Amino acid sequence: MFNKDYFEEILVRSHKRCLNNNLKRDIKFPKRILSDESLKLILEKNKDMIKIALPFMKILYDFLKGSGFSLYVTDKDGIVLTIIGDEDIIDAQAETGIKVGTDMSEESVGTNAIGTALYENCSLQLSGKEHYINIYQRWTCSAAVIHDDSGNIIGCLNLTGKSYSKHLHTLGLVVAAVKSIENQLKVLKTQYELYNAYKYLNKVMDSINSGIFAADTNGVIKAINKSLCKMLCVEEEKIINNSSEIILKNWKHILEELKEENSYESKEIVLTINEKRKRYHLSVYPINDNKDNIVGMVAIFNDMKDVYNLVNKYTGMTATYTFDDIIGKSASTKNLKRQAKNISDSPSTVLIQGESGTGKELIAQAIHNNSNRRNNNFVAINCGAIPKNLIESELFGYEEGAFTGAKKGVHYGKFELASGGTLFLDEIGEMPLDMQVSLLRVLQEGCVSRLGSNKCIYVDVRIIAATNKKLKDEIKKGNFREDLYYRLNVIPIHIAPLRERKDDIELLINYFLKEKVIKLGKPMPIISKDLYNKLINYSWPGNIREMENCIENIVNLNGNTTFNFENNSIDNNNTKAFDYSMCSLKEIEENAIISCVEKCNGNITKASKILGINRSTIYYKINNMKK
Repeated sequence: MFNKDYFEEILVRSHKRCLNNNLKRDIKFPKRILSDESLKLILEKNKDMIKIALPFMKILYDFLKGSGFSLYVTDKDGIVLTIIGDEDIIDAQAETGIKVGTDMSEESVGTNAIGTALYENCSLQLSGKEHYINIYQRWTCSAAVIHDDSGNIIGCLNLTGKSYSKHLHTLGLVVAAVKSIENQLKVLKTQYELYNAYKYLNKVMDSINSGIFAADTNGVIKAINKSLCKMLCVEEEKIINNSSEIILKNWKHILEELKEENSYESKEIVLTINEKRKRYHLSVYPINDNKDNIVGMVAIFNDMKDVYNLVNKYTGMTATYTFDDIIGKSASTKNLKRQAKNISDSPSTVLIQGESGTGKELIAQAIHNNSNRRNNNFVAINCGAIPKNLIESELFGYEEGAFTGAKKGVHYGKFELASGGTLFLDEIGEMPLDMQVSLLRVLQEGCVSRLGSNKCIYVDVRIIAATNKKLKDEIKKGNFREDLYYRLNVIPIHIAPLRERKDDIELLINYFLKEKVIKLGKPMPIISKDLYNKLINYSWPGNIREMENCIENIVNLNGNTTFNFENNSIDNNNTKAFDYSMCSLKEIEENAIISCVEKCNGNITKASKILGINRSTIYYKINNMKK
């Protein structure tokens, strides 16, 4: 059990030793790194321990692969003997001098998990500023001391990752591995070593979200974690010591591939659970003895939905905006928000049209976050920003080996990643005609096939498309398919340009001023009356995006600006005509009423005369718009 007071005492003693050793906090490298000759002697002296430790390090790394950790073992003096782990972490450590041959004792690098654990003869986890040297405060390290059968210290095993990856289980993982190593020093028989390794690692396996089982070369399951039992809806007692065939029918084929040194990673499989077929992501790794013979295998399962969520998490495929982020008080903005809220839960496709910079993706994200799909993925793709020869693979994905130069392994397309959620197709008007045919087929059939595969993968995706083009004009030009247009235009949404929403301009100016002051860390600028009038009366051809950039320019220049407002003032007596061809009759009527009332500055009597209807009718229709 973790004793905080005891740990604090260890930390205080260690930092005091660093001060007594006159160790500077700002050093960039360890004080001692062995020469090649000295290292050669140390490695020879410790070759037996390295040989015994490596299989366990590999087993642990199989569980942690890709999660941003490295493992290394040292001798009793803290000299690093071998390192395995993710390349980016190993490279980052090397930049600070941590490599094979580095002295990790306190005398060389100050307070750290290895040096302090060896000095105090205990298991220890250190993170961030608990390290004495500044440059090592980026890491979290968990170290456990290795003893021989007489209790003498012979080395140390350490697990290192970025400081934000700190987790209590990592120290337990290292302690468990060290126990296994110490047992291997006592008992050299491979089967007994594996049996003990599984026992010690069971707790660690159960802390991992992925489903895991380990089996020997006869296919007998020796260990299974709770996550896999939950995935398969089985009890551990009914799986342990049974054949792997219960889970993997082709386990013998997998084992043969591993024996031939072929990898078996990132494969998709389908399992039937309670008469329901589910897709999983499977990777299988060999377990080797100290003579490099395969004595078993570890299989790791991930639910495909979890894989998609993980991909989206690290590629920023999430919706952050809500309707509260849509700033405006004009009638058209209120009508837009009301319409978008009303259709949020609908599974029907939405086509958002508006000039560049009007905030089409903001509306799409707000619709998603207001829908019953809000807890699933929001995936956006810009159809105009991807080369024509790549857009198909981006949308539908591809199998390994589908074409030359493709990344190794399966590439999941945006449709798969968005399944259960929303796919936002921005700049849909830029999509090539041949891809429009493929998109139409997916919308009609509800399934996709990756490049290099004829397997149909059913997806549940709500499509929101957006464009700044007039698609009916593009249809006449032969650039856009009419059948796809009608498939997308089930729910049309039009975003008015900023010049037609004069009531929103002042609100947006004040909003962006506050936002940019915080972002740039500058004081609120004093804006002259002349400049403010220009901001209010400018036509903003680039819409909200242009305004945001202009305000950032003003905040950076403390109330001055290099922005050019010439020849772009709003004509209060002449606004851009409403696009009647893109809207229903009801929307045309609503827009006419809203626009006329705005032009009359809210004077209903004046508006009724212009529209040719009585005042009570206008009030009635406006009230109906609000429902």
